[in-house]
Amino acid sequence: MDPLTLGGFVALATILVLFSGVSVAIGLLIVSAGFLIIFDGMRSLELMPEILFGKLDNFALLSIPMFIIMGSSIASTRAGADLYEALERWLTRVPGGLVISNLGACALFSAMSGSSPATCAAIGKMGIPEMRKRGYPDGIAAGSIAAGGTLGILIPPSVTMIVYGIATETSIGRLFLAGVIPGLLLVALFMGWSLYATWKSGNTAVLSARDYSWRERLEILPRVIPFILIIIGVLYAMYGGIATPSETAAVGALLCIVIAMVIYRLWSPKALWVVLRDSTRESVMILFIIAAAGVFSYMLSSLFITQSIAEWIGTLDANRWVIMFAINIFLLVAGFFLPPVAVILMAAPILLPIITTAGFDPIWFAVILTINMEIGLISPPVGLNLYVINGIAPDISLRTILTGSLPFVACMILAIILLCVFPGLATWLPDTVMGPAF
Repeated sequence: MDPLTLGGFVALATILVLFSGVSVAIGLLIVSAGFLIIFDGMRSLELMPEILFGKLDNFALLSIPMFIIMGSSIASTRAGADLYEALERWLTRVPGGLVISNLGACALFSAMSGSSPATCAAIGKMGIPEMRKRGYPDGIAAGSIAAGGTLGILIPPSVTMIVYGIATETSIGRLFLAGVIPGLLLVALFMGWSLYATWKSGNTAVLSARDYSWRERLEILPRVIPFILIIIGVLYAMYGGIATPSETAAVGALLCIVIAMVIYRLWSPKALWVVLRDSTRESVMILFIIAAAGVFSYMLSSLFITQSIAEWIGTLDANRWVIMFAINIFLLVAGFFLPPVAVILMAAPILLPIITTAGFDPIWFAVILTINMEIGLISPPVGLNLYVINGIAPDISLRTILTGSLPFVACMILAIILLCVFPGLATWLPDTVMGPAF
């Protein structure tokens, strides 16, 4: 059978299996095993255990559970509430300052925790009721938190970027740096829209805002600054050549646990057990998907599907931006139904040779891919962040939350367009700090 036709059957089978309700990892293993048995015989199954465990034999993978522990320890404390309150005290007299402080808190907390749902829950529990109390429209209040929560998979340190780096064998340090400016760009676009929407709604909440004294503004900072210093320290150690990403992640995780115990009195063995238990569950889930995706990639390569797709793309007489547009549509649709990690691990073996053949930078493409995944987090039918917001504010209808999120989706699409026009937004910082990639 022609490899391209076979690739179509693999794609159809994968979609059907994943829509059946099985987990992503199990689904990938089922599809891989099925096609290997059909076209290579039963002997091909002998290699599956070796490939499955061999994919996990990577020192860089140690950074994933460490960063997850780092985020879980932060998410289990009042760090999110304190971060929100600190920004609210400093921006309370700025028109639209409350929604800006919420977005700023989302950006910082998501960078510290790396979890979109945790960011939505931590900031939204305080931010949404406060915004509604001051007269902000429900759509702006809910949409800003839902969109702000997505920033965690782009702003470093990002587990999603680590997974992409492992899947494509690109530098994790470069990927982290590539996400900084686009992440700040998204924050600026979100804030700009929020200010405009607040002004357009005729909101006068600033007039009723409380005026905090300088003492009140300063007294909250000691509870927030240590976590921010840890993030800065982790990134400095990584880019200063002091330690590898895995080593810095381990130190960061330990320091976050210590600070959670010292500042937030997280002494209870039960509370610490919850942090470690939840971190272990999430880590195992991600690592299992990575291992299963390794088998899936082997199947695609063994049946010459990946190579044939790359060769076919190379023979197309099409503008490379038309190809990139088609890839973005594919990623957007995939992100509607699957979590970011699953999309990256499934699509990377196919997309990497396509984008390199078309002359695109894999580091730049990582940012484009991640923003597409961010859109999926606030878009139906899955749209995890939408349901998290609905859970913490059940009196706001899901339709209102979705409507409030759509302008932020437009901001993300605008960011993708700007990155296509000005690719240096993603590549300038890693090239400046780490030197040009060859």
